Amino acid sequence: MARTRRGIVGIMGSASRSYPELSHPAGAVVARLGFHLLTGGGGGVMAEASRAFCEEPTRRGLCLGILKGEVSRSFRDGREILIHHSSEPNPWVEIPIRTHLPLSGLQGRDPASRNHLNVLSSDVLLVLPGEAGTLSEVTLRLDYGLPLILFLGTHGIAGLPADHFLALAREVGQVRLAGTPEELEALLVQAFGEGELTGTG
Repeated sequence: MARTRRGIVGIMGSASRSYPELSHPAGAVVARLGFHLLTGGGGGVMAEASRAFCEEPTRRGLCLGILKGEVSRSFRDGREILIHHSSEPNPWVEIPIRTHLPLSGLQGRDPASRNHLNVLSSDVLLVLPGEAGTLSEVTLRLDYGLPLILFLGTHGIAGLPADHFLALAREVGQVRLAGTPEELEALLVQAFGEGELTGTG
């Protein structure tokens, strides 16, 4: 008998602005569909989506946060030791995943950025408005040949409108655009389909 696992939806977006009209329904939809939620664990869109996800009474998934970090070297008792510094997760992160990867923003596509983990660990990537870091996650997702869903309202990503990304990926059909929470829910259900991933188990 084939085993199923609960799918993971990554929500990416601004760390400084919450865009509650988008992030709150996005987090709630992910929760109602029964998936896990993955974010970068910080503020803004990440915190608001995580809050909505955790406050949804019917949710079955968990809230994961992939955190930036940095490692320095020191000496203690004559031997070299590693010292880890990590960003702190927002209050709704239930499973903090601490990394040694410090880069973000304009350096978000660098191998030393945790954005690679965000992008590759998400079965479906849901992108809300943001700036350079969010743009790097979109670009990485497309570089890896993986699909994504945009939920931008009247906003863009680093000054670029939704049409820019739709045109960029039109040939391979990697980008879908949701205009309402209802459309978002339908696209998430379609993205997971009937395969080995589930939101109902």
